[in-house]
Amino acid sequence: SVGKTSFIRYILGRDFPGQRIGPEPTTDRFTVLINGPEERTIPGNALSVHPDLPFRGLELGSQLPSSVLRSVTLIDTPGVLSGEKQRTNRGYDFTKVVSWFAERADLIILLFDANKLDISDELKGAIDALKGHEDKIRCILNKADQIDRQQLMRVYGALLWSLGKTMSSPEVARVYVGSFWQEPLKNTDNADLFEAEEKDLMNDLAVLPRQSAVRKINELVKRIRKVKTLAYIIGHLKAQMPSLMGRDKKQQKLISDLPNVFRTVMKKHNLAPGDFPDINKFSDKLKDLKFSELSALSTKQVEDLDNVLNSDIPKLMELLPSERDTPELLKAKMAAASYSAATAAVPLPTSGTKFGHRSGGDTNPFGAAEDDAEHYWALQDSATRLVKDFEALGPRGGFLDTKTARDVLVKTGLSKDQLRKIWNLSDIDRDGYFDHEEYVVAMFLVDAVTQKGRPIPDELPTTVIPPSKRHLLVK
Repeated sequence: SVGKTSFIRYILGRDFPGQRIGPEPTTDRFTVLINGPEERTIPGNALSVHPDLPFRGLELGSQLPSSVLRSVTLIDTPGVLSGEKQRTNRGYDFTKVVSWFAERADLIILLFDANKLDISDELKGAIDALKGHEDKIRCILNKADQIDRQQLMRVYGALLWSLGKTMSSPEVARVYVGSFWQEPLKNTDNADLFEAEEKDLMNDLAVLPRQSAVRKINELVKRIRKVKTLAYIIGHLKAQMPSLMGRDKKQQKLISDLPNVFRTVMKKHNLAPGDFPDINKFSDKLKDLKFSELSALSTKQVEDLDNVLNSDIPKLMELLPSERDTPELLKAKMAAASYSAATAAVPLPTSGTKFGHRSGGDTNPFGAAEDDAEHYWALQDSATRLVKDFEALGPRGGFLDTKTARDVLVKTGLSKDQLRKIWNLSDIDRDGYFDHEEYVVAMFLVDAVTQKGRPIPDELPTTVIPPSKRHLLVK
């Protein structure tokens, strides 16, 4: 009921198979949304054994053609329940499934309803399962347009207070405030704030593919540190065991004194507290083992782990694109890592008229006048004329993919250097896709060269840049 499914629908710009939206918690299963050539629903058992997909234990999978899903995979989770009977009737351990996804996700979004801020026991358990992944968490205070400015200030403060008690991270959680669906705002008192918040969130989502490699390396480092810590703990327990008599008694004593064991190992090997396992769960697992049968600490294997952390991981980081790289080095890195413009960013929805204000050109069916510098677009007539041509190319979610746009330009017969320059000028938001406006700009530049013999400009005149994208080119 907080609007998770509506939020996903808003990002995709369309409905998806298996979608259920209502005022009550309507989603009762984990649903993965993936890109595909056609709309279909894939049962969880079939999805879990699919050779190309890394999922196990999913109840449902939805496949649909989407320019957004080319770059990211979305998971729609069940609604969080508060009744004990409802929780026990799920048929699976909700928090364990949440923990499984948290380890593999690049971003975790927690949605809260501005009208219902209570954090139930099940939600608290789910947040506890996210421990160690606080850097991935983003919070959304949804449906904030349903309350006035004064109420919003109080609700926002109450949410931060509740999160501070629930989340153990020393940092304040990032909370985006707004109404995250396609409908116009019910209360426009905070329209400017909501618009700015939505832009920040969309930017956060759009760069996910480029940050994916860094996050994977980060997860690898965390895993190595935990394995190293576990090796020291097991080695210590093994070393404390007597060789002949009293093994069971000694084992019981070590398990009951596990906090002191952790402190001893931590001080001896200079380990971080965050690398140690949960003491209660670890204690339960130790009861099923025989310490005398554990392997002794292998110094060689620990040194190998240190070499990975101190040598191999830094080398991996050097292979990732960096803002300090020269253009030639950056190009080489992206080619070696199989980066492409199609996966470098996620094309996400723009706000349109949602926030209660419209551009001058939109309010007049004949477009803005030339003296309206902010809204005038010299290519408005061309844009209207080229709508059918653009739609005939089969855009997905309002975007032409890189290959389709490239093929259109190649058919013009211009040289590679000319097409490269036209692409750089037309792909204004640098996402590797052409929306309708960027397609219009590209066709304008092609016609200027082929029909009128004009040279390609080094930069676009302001009147040629679509008004909705001029902010992207402000220096």
